[in-house]
Amino acid sequence: MPEGHETSSIADEEHLAKLGYKQELSRTWSGFSNFAISFSIISILAGCLTTYGAGIANGGPVSISWSWPIISVFILIIGFTMSELVSSMPTSGGIYYWASKLGGPMAGFFTGWLNLIGLIAVTASVAYGCASFFELTFIEWGWVDTFSLNQVFLIFLVILVLIALINIFSSHLLALINNVSVWWHVAGAAFLILVLLFVPDQHLSVSQVFTDRFNGSGWHADGSTSALGFWLAIIPFGFILTQYTITGFDASVHLSEETHGAANSAAKGIWQSIFYSAVGGYILLLAITFAIPQVDGAPDYAGIPAGGVAYVFDAALGANWAGTLLFISSAAQLFCATACLTSTSRMMFAFSRDRAVPGSSLWSKVNASRTPVNAVICAAVVAALITLPALKSVNGIPTAFYAVTSVSVIGLYFSFAIPIFLRWKHGEKFEVGSWNNGAKYKWMNPVAVVEIIVVGIMLMLPTSPFGAPWRDEFTWASVNYAPLMTLGVFVLLIVWWNVSAKNWFKGPVRTIDAGTEPEPPLEPPLAPEPAI
Repeated sequence: MPEGHETSSIADEEHLAKLGYKQELSRTWSGFSNFAISFSIISILAGCLTTYGAGIANGGPVSISWSWPIISVFILIIGFTMSELVSSMPTSGGIYYWASKLGGPMAGFFTGWLNLIGLIAVTASVAYGCASFFELTFIEWGWVDTFSLNQVFLIFLVILVLIALINIFSSHLLALINNVSVWWHVAGAAFLILVLLFVPDQHLSVSQVFTDRFNGSGWHADGSTSALGFWLAIIPFGFILTQYTITGFDASVHLSEETHGAANSAAKGIWQSIFYSAVGGYILLLAITFAIPQVDGAPDYAGIPAGGVAYVFDAALGANWAGTLLFISSAAQLFCATACLTSTSRMMFAFSRDRAVPGSSLWSKVNASRTPVNAVICAAVVAALITLPALKSVNGIPTAFYAVTSVSVIGLYFSFAIPIFLRWKHGEKFEVGSWNNGAKYKWMNPVAVVEIIVVGIMLMLPTSPFGAPWRDEFTWASVNYAPLMTLGVFVLLIVWWNVSAKNWFKGPVRTIDAGTEPEPPLEPPLAPEPAI
């Protein structure tokens, strides 16, 4: 091992020992690999494309051209607050560990469960979106005749099995896969953008992309885009496009115990993955929006909510180009799903290490390669179970998919909000790490918490009149079950905490005695870290 990496590993293990843990996972990840996993999970070729229809339906082009950069700035602020926290406390449990240390066992317990639920939901939603895109790719290539939710669900199960098998291999292999994923996303997004700019016969004007409004939500019978409700409710429904796409960056935290120089590398991994994804995603979304097909001289916004980007690609480019672009995106989403399961299994391992998950002795076990195999399998199985409602659809749209994406956003971001608020409450008493926000935390942290609460509430509302119980056209298949699942789980956690958990969950459990010297690192040497 290079001398620099050896010195870094010893310092990392000493820092981890100070936080109460011995080095159990293999510390083979470079700073670039740590950035790569968050960048892969954010995946502009996944979130931007799978939820594009939701953005157009709830606002039209202005929901893309204006909402994306505005919401991205708020998410970057959230990222900065989390970078400061991980620099101070770089552990795999991360989010709930911070909450436990800053707010006590109860704060850690609720934070951990919200984070775990969010991670499992984001794994499920990415894998399902990936399956949908492979199905659309096969249709464009003529391998499949019609879109079938049963076929999509079968592909979804195959993907879960595949990414579980990949995750069961060594951590070093996963780091390599995530490094490749970065360049696939960069090259793939650039290719999509160039094709969308030069191949279509016509494009929307700049004025149309930045001023056109559209209401395809079903609310307001006349499709009004001028009523107050359009600005206060319909446009915010489209926030899921940005908030869902730019999520999962806490992977840099969950892999911090496997990263060299974690106090700096993981902190940079968070905010850099957000920043580069925000810029790249905006360019990609604008390219897609400019390529929206026109019918009788008018942009066909109404055709997008059900067909999504596949409709745009097919109508603007033709089947051959559309199939190629969909395949590039599908492969990127497969990388993304793999990284999601990695992050989920590490968090589950860490949470189980502190005995907060039923059957914790199983999920906190690592194999000879120092990989939490049981946690990987458990996360994949639960992801399959919570996506079962997606077998039902409304007008061909699996409403449950959007509900799962909402659950992932709500669970993850609400879990972020708790330690972010607690760090702000601690003020100058908080022991900062080598990477910190200085005095800027005083305004950054409250802004981050307010943004999370506002967007979280919007994602719990019925996105369609068919999903509103007080409407005559109500159908259960259209219900946004995100609030039912989130609030239901929250009630169960309150009951569980008060009846039982408060008696035995005391927060992070030390796995190393104070003052114990870490063993010399035994990891294989790393390849040189690529420059971004």
